[in-house]
Amino acid sequence: MATFATSDQLLVVIDPVARHTDGESVRIAKDVLSAGAATKVCLPEGPEEFARALARRGSRRPVVVGDDRALLRAVSVLHRQRELAECALSVVPVGGVMSLARSLGVPAGPVAAARAVLDGAERRLDLLVDESDGVVLGALRIPPLFPREERDGPGGSPARTAPAGATALADGAGRPWLRTCQSLVRTLVTRPPRTTAVAGPPGPSRLRVEVDGVTVVDLDQPVEAVSVTPGEPGIAEVEVRPLSVGAEASPLLAEGRTVTVSGTDFRYRADALVSGPVRSRTWTVREGAWGLTLPVRG
Repeated sequence: MATFATSDQLLVVIDPVARHTDGESVRIAKDVLSAGAATKVCLPEGPEEFARALARRGSRRPVVVGDDRALLRAVSVLHRQRELAECALSVVPVGGVMSLARSLGVPAGPVAAARAVLDGAERRLDLLVDESDGVVLGALRIPPLFPREERDGPGGSPARTAPAGATALADGAGRPWLRTCQSLVRTLVTRPPRTTAVAGPPGPSRLRVEVDGVTVVDLDQPVEAVSVTPGEPGIAEVEVRPLSVGAEASPLLAEGRTVTVSGTDFRYRADALVSGPVRSRTWTVREGAWGLTLPVRG
């Protein structure tokens, strides 16, 4: 892990949704960062300005103040610019969707997260990249979980941990700033098609799942769910849950560097976004492809 000196210059990119949803946390984070390092603050109003700010960062270390979607947007931009290998990204989680950042080891709270930016070290993390240049930082699931499922958990009971894709709008119902930030969310986030908002679990799919060229399940076996999660460095862990009739079927487990899913049209949730429908998608693990500033391990 590469450590950083507080004399480093920072480019602090403050996501507009974070500014409108939790201005106090944004102010605290900015004050802590400015007190510990030379900072240039950027306030983009849309995705193009966001990407332009990162492209023009020069020698400054980029710090994103925002939620999981802002973090994912920053990694996607740097990946498209082919600059992930030389860039150590930092994030101060602010907003309603922050479980991905926390699962990666980013501290909760603006003060602790900002201190980690100043005193932490770069940790290289794996990245899942698909053939269309899409990236996945954490886990993906087929079919995707939707907001109602995420809140209620199995059987309608409260879920113990909110998945990385819990929507900011669902959490913000009834809050006075909701209408203000709603248009920003529409412009900054790729929204899932209307069909994904239908209540109730989707039906089984007929999919072929291949890991490193070996078929784990074929089209003749309906499946309830497929999940891909990070494993050991350079390895993805795959779990396929076949459709059970009577007794619950045991999940099929595999691990490898390349995962291909094909068959009938399917949607998938990767981190905070729902994509599709597609008939085929291949994800490849790129070991240590991106760097995130995290607290130094004791």
